[in-house]
Amino acid sequence: MTAAQIIVLATPAFLALIALEYAVGVARGRNTYRLHDAISSIGLGMINQLAAVLTTAFTIGIYALVHRQVALFELRADDWRVWVVGLVLYDFLYYWHHRAGHRVGLYWAAHVVHHQSEDYNLSTALRQTGTGWLAGWVFYLPMAVLGFPPLVFGVVALIDLLYQFWVHTQQVDRLGWFDRVFCSPSNHRVHHAVNDRYLDRNYGGILILWDRLFGTFQEERDDEPPVYGTRAPLKSFDPLRANFEVYATLARDAWHARSWVDKVRIWFMPPGWRPADVAARFPERPFDLRAVERFDPPMTRGAQATAVAGFVALLGATALWLWHAHELDTPARLGGAAGIVAGLVLLGWLC
Repeated sequence: MTAAQIIVLATPAFLALIALEYAVGVARGRNTYRLHDAISSIGLGMINQLAAVLTTAFTIGIYALVHRQVALFELRADDWRVWVVGLVLYDFLYYWHHRAGHRVGLYWAAHVVHHQSEDYNLSTALRQTGTGWLAGWVFYLPMAVLGFPPLVFGVVALIDLLYQFWVHTQQVDRLGWFDRVFCSPSNHRVHHAVNDRYLDRNYGGILILWDRLFGTFQEERDDEPPVYGTRAPLKSFDPLRANFEVYATLARDAWHARSWVDKVRIWFMPPGWRPADVAARFPERPFDLRAVERFDPPMTRGAQATAVAGFVALLGATALWLWHAHELDTPARLGGAAGIVAGLVLLGWLC
């Protein structure tokens, strides 16, 4: 069974938990969902899975090549200890990948998609980048060098990803000792916040111990509720704009920079850094938490009904494509993926 088929089988569970969270929120008077935002987030997750299938030969291929050519040890997939150590090691490497996703412009351009929602709920967990395959694979090559088989790498990566689904909720309060060891809803709410106190904290995937060890941990405080989103709001439900806006911003500033060093450096500096000459010629308004307003365009009932129908159709088309992708030739794969993305662009426009 392929990883894409596992995701298809897990999708009903994801949707059921989203429905449950919505019901709990309504019952408590703490609903955290808006229709257009949830559709946008899940749609971006669909694009992420399309991209994952189309780039597997590249990402897993590089890992397999390194494993085959330079592995220092012959670790066996039939040894349970290899799986346990592999999961912990993957989570450690994920911490640094995730941290780079917030501290390096090139990686933020990919990771920003996950943070663009100004809501925080289980649909946000499915909001993933379509371009992470470009450079994210670099962080996990140490596992290949140490000899962890590609099968082990692929499965522990999926486990680490699936674990993080449940922490994207405001309906679960603090969990005592669990919060001190593991990534939890409280810890991850901090991670998604743009408040000064919370910014760029709590990168752990499964274990929050990495943040405690490397000085990036911040506890959620009752006197400072998290404000979600990014400091440069997307203000759009267009999935292509969501995936490429920061790349375009970096490229534009690189083009305007007079120094060739700055043209390169901008891709590797922290998000928000700009060459002095560019910042002087094209000033931007400083971020002000007090001025944050959620992007919330109104939708008529007819538009809502059309959006739901279109979303269901595209979700079904994506499930079919993912299930049969390994059987399709390249033109069919690309054509099907392009059709789904075009439908999601139209859906974003409707929203």
